[in-house]
Amino acid sequence: MGFHTFPIERAESLEDPERYRYCSREELLAMLEPAADGVVADLGSGTGFYADDVAPFVDTLYAVDVQTAMHDYYREKGAPDAVDFVTAEISSLPFEDDQLDGAYSTMTHHEYASPPTADDGDTPTDSALTELARVIRPGGRLVTVDWSADGAGEAGPPVEERFGLADATAGLEAAGFEIERACERPETIAIVATR
Repeated sequence: MGFHTFPIERAESLEDPERYRYCSREELLAMLEPAADGVVADLGSGTGFYADDVAPFVDTLYAVDVQTAMHDYYREKGAPDAVDFVTAEISSLPFEDDQLDGAYSTMTHHEYASPPTADDGDTPTDSALTELARVIRPGGRLVTVDWSADGAGEAGPPVEERFGLADATAGLEAAGFEIERACERPETIAIVATR
């Protein structure tokens, strides 16, 4: 993943219901629009806080995380039957082309996406975002809720590790996604992109 991974010794803090003030389960489900027979991936699933909310609404939920220790924590906590664990980088997912109906990331985009580097106004293609475009079927959704570079930085990662709304949407568009909805909120950004 990108800048860092979440410290496993702080995993319990990922279970704090205060996280819903930044993205509620209802908001996430409304943006994702899961189907009962759907196959989705939670990108940077951690302890399964949001996976627990989405799993009842899909056939298969892949909990994707680069840290096996996070999967161990989630297994010990108790994962729904619909959850399958995948240990992988977002830039190298073990899925077939067009296998997923959708995917979502909650406060993890900054951990796997590459920051913009072009000085000439062009947005370079990001390997993680390109990989997501490969595995999400045409018409499938990618929901991104993450800390905003324009936030105050009182919670979440340092501001310099975050993406602004324009950079995040430009990266998704460069990878082949169409932005359906994008908004800046206090401390966070929310994007719904389709393939």
